[in-house]
Amino acid sequence: MTTAPAPRPRRALLRAAILPAGLAASLVLVPLPAASAAPAAAPAGPTEAGPLRIHDIQGTTRISPQAGKPVTGVPGVVTGVRAYGSSKGFWMQDPNPDADPATSEGIFVYTGGNPTVKAGDSVLVSGKVTEYYPNLSGGSQSVTEITGPAVTVLSSGNPLPAPVVVDTRNIPGTYTPPAGPDGTVDSVPLNPEKYALDFYESLEGMLVQVKDVRVIQATDKYNELWVAADRQDQRSKRGGVLYESYAEPNVGRLMVQQQAPVSQQPFPVANVGDVLTGTTTGPLDYNQFGGYTLVAGTMGTLQDNHLQREVTAKATDRELAIATYNVENLAPGNPDAKFAELAQGIVTNLRSPDIVALEEIQDDNGAKSDGTVDASQTVAKFIAAIKAAGGPAYDWRSIDPQDGKDGGEPGGNIRQVFLFNPQRVSFTDIPGGTATSAVDVAGAGATTALTASPGRIAPTDEAWTSSRKPLVGQFTFRGKKLFVIANHFNSKGGDQGIDSRFQAPARSSELQRVKQATIEQAFVAKLLAADKEARVVSLGDFNDYQFSPALAALTKDGVLRDLVNELPETEQYSYVYQGNSQVLDHILVSPEVGYAKYDVVHINAEFAQQASDHDPQVVRIKP
Repeated sequence: MTTAPAPRPRRALLRAAILPAGLAASLVLVPLPAASAAPAAAPAGPTEAGPLRIHDIQGTTRISPQAGKPVTGVPGVVTGVRAYGSSKGFWMQDPNPDADPATSEGIFVYTGGNPTVKAGDSVLVSGKVTEYYPNLSGGSQSVTEITGPAVTVLSSGNPLPAPVVVDTRNIPGTYTPPAGPDGTVDSVPLNPEKYALDFYESLEGMLVQVKDVRVIQATDKYNELWVAADRQDQRSKRGGVLYESYAEPNVGRLMVQQQAPVSQQPFPVANVGDVLTGTTTGPLDYNQFGGYTLVAGTMGTLQDNHLQREVTAKATDRELAIATYNVENLAPGNPDAKFAELAQGIVTNLRSPDIVALEEIQDDNGAKSDGTVDASQTVAKFIAAIKAAGGPAYDWRSIDPQDGKDGGEPGGNIRQVFLFNPQRVSFTDIPGGTATSAVDVAGAGATTALTASPGRIAPTDEAWTSSRKPLVGQFTFRGKKLFVIANHFNSKGGDQGIDSRFQAPARSSELQRVKQATIEQAFVAKLLAADKEARVVSLGDFNDYQFSPALAALTKDGVLRDLVNELPETEQYSYVYQGNSQVLDHILVSPEVGYAKYDVVHINAEFAQQASDHDPQVVRIKP
């Protein structure tokens, strides 16, 4: 049995996102353990090669047969050095490989402090073999390392081993092997010719290379991007790769980092569809935020393919335009530039919709926990920014949540908000809506109405624990009644990743979203039972895919139809995570809403410069 060492901090931020392919919708600050103290003076290095080689240490499974044991005089050539962050060390590789494709010839040597070696050094290393899990509880795979090393440099300036070129010719088409009896792939023999995860694991720590690769996720704040090493993954219209089912993850996604700190070597700022031309070469690592990662010693040249932000079609006078936009923890203390950029998206790219359902509006003091729940300052500042950008003078409705009860960033009290243009559409105010009172359906036929507008759907049900409650409002457009539901279902935080050692990975958060969808479906069904011609639009950040059980529950019995399924397949995405272009945001309509011109407006998710991590959506209907 291998015991994982205490985790090492790698970043100050943990991304709470869709772990099976991408989600969460926002960043969550997580306290991390303090970095280890500076290591003691290094022990004397070995003087001669020992009996084991790197491939003996790596073995033919993910877990080293030498895990937990000391090794002495392991030879190799240094292929890369990481001298920043908390995971400092170097990679080395045996220039004399064995004949087994399952055994990696490379390994990471964790020094804890700045390495004293450089690429091209021939070294002997003694230390302890450790299986390091970047996120043990979250299901990450392990990295086989040598820790507590004693290093002897035998010579310098040696040629590096030839990198393994990773491309369509050698990446298997099946992503992951079946798990062993323990539910993990840890001890399953590697089959690198059949399974992509085994293929990458067989190259762990080795020099790999990609050539002329397309960027499939833009450069982020951590100076990382994602590329498509396999050209056969399903391509999106604008150059990404589409996440289309749980059963067939895209096999060629690789994260790219670089060895040099950005203070010494700028990292390319790329958008989706750009290309890293030439070769990008470095050791293959594994991390909790991206799985297998090429840590580049040499980076290809960025070819800018000039991706443009989309602008939706303008609504006609008889069309009602309704949009949804997750504005990513918007608070008054955010920079004015964020307000301006989000407002420009509303006015220019969405063309000032008649109704906008906003998600992640924070209270008036943002992420400060002092009991504040009112968000009138946040909304007023955003409405002013929209007007300054040339948009209408929106009115708004919302319900303040209970303090600390709706999840999201602690202290932020995020909620959904309706903006509406009173020159085009009217809101029907019906008193009684509070944070804890449940909205219901009154009347029948033409008199069907909400018991509170705005109201919240079943806010005290356990399905909404630490999650946002649906906000429903009653509107009138050109004499026709319309019910709009603004949603923000619970995030995918806690789910195991698609690259997890557990296969199939557990999607624990899915259970709550199914409960949430079931409650909302019942509410819509009740509206339709009262008035079969009721026009209902349900929209927002559902934090789940069009093929998910949650969306199946929401659309049960045909009470709602998911408009994303009516787009061309290559346009079905609103978010990008771990290189996967995927659907998290939806607009659904009831059967009476026959005419529906729907558009996902790609202005954020594919770009290094983002106002939000989500793309907004809009539908034009004729009630």
